[in-house]
Amino acid sequence: MIRIDNLHFTYPRATRPALNGLSLEVGKGEVYGMLGPSGAGKSTTQRILMGLLKGYTGTVELFGQPIAALGRGLYERIGVSFELPALYLRLTARENLQLFAALYQHPSRSPDDVLADVDLSDAADQRVETFSKGMKMRLNLARSLLHDPELLFLDEPTTGQDPNRSRMTRDLIVKLKARRKTIFLTTHNMAEAEEICDRVGFLVGGRIPVTGTPSGLKRQYGERTLDVRLDGETAPRHFPMEGIGGNTEFHALLASGRVAALHTMEASLDDVFIRATNGEKAA
Repeated sequence: MIRIDNLHFTYPRATRPALNGLSLEVGKGEVYGMLGPSGAGKSTTQRILMGLLKGYTGTVELFGQPIAALGRGLYERIGVSFELPALYLRLTARENLQLFAALYQHPSRSPDDVLADVDLSDAADQRVETFSKGMKMRLNLARSLLHDPELLFLDEPTTGQDPNRSRMTRDLIVKLKARRKTIFLTTHNMAEAEEICDRVGFLVGGRIPVTGTPSGLKRQYGERTLDVRLDGETAPRHFPMEGIGGNTEFHALLASGRVAALHTMEASLDDVFIRATNGEKAA
C-alpha cells in the first residue's frame, strides 16, 4: 500500500533536510505507527504521501503507483484525520459531513452512521463551534471515514480525548484493521502505538533507523529488570533479570526481611526509542 525508498526533502531556506534517506513499506491491512519527537519529519512524510508536497527526491508510491500517477483519484482512496481539525464551525456535525460527502465522486456512507462510529450521534445537530477539542477531533476522524477509504492517515487521533474516548478510538482503529483497512498512524503516545500497531518505525534525523513489531523491538533493545521495594524506602531498587539467581546483593535483600514487593519490569517503547536512536533528538 505504501512504499518509500531513499526519500529526501528539504524545505526552502532550511539549513538541514527534513527527510534524509527515509525508506519504509506498509502492507495492506497493516497498522503502521511512525513515532518520533516533534520536528522529526512525521508531518512532512504525511504531506508527501498525501500529494501536498512536491520537490522531493526518491521513490514514493501508494497502491503500487507513483503519487503523481494517481492524480485527483488519490483522494477518493485515502482518508485523512489531521491533528488540527479542519471543520466549518457554524455548521452542525451532520451538515459538515454532508458537505464533505458531496466532494466525492462515489456515494459516501451515511453521516449518521459515521457519527455513530465516533460516538457523536447525540451531537449530530449541534454547531461545531460549541464542540470541545475532543469532540472536534472525533468529528475530524468521522470525516476521514465518510467515503470508506482503503488507506487512512491518522495524526494523533486521540489528542484531547479522555481515557474512555481514547479507548473507543483505539477500538475503532482495531475494527478498521479487521476490515482490511490500512492505517498510517503518527503519534507521540508510545503506549498507544504499542497497543494498536502491527509495526512501528522510529523517525529521527529524517530517517527510520529502526523498525519492527513493538514486542520484537522490546525484546531486541529492552532489558527486563526486577524492581524491589523495601520497607522505609520510596524508590525501588532495580536488578537485571539475567543472572538474578546468582546476584548476592539481591539475595541479601531477600534475607533482610525488608522486602515489601517484587515486580518484574519489561522495556517500554520509550526505552526502545532511547536505546535504538542513542538518545538522538530532533532539531
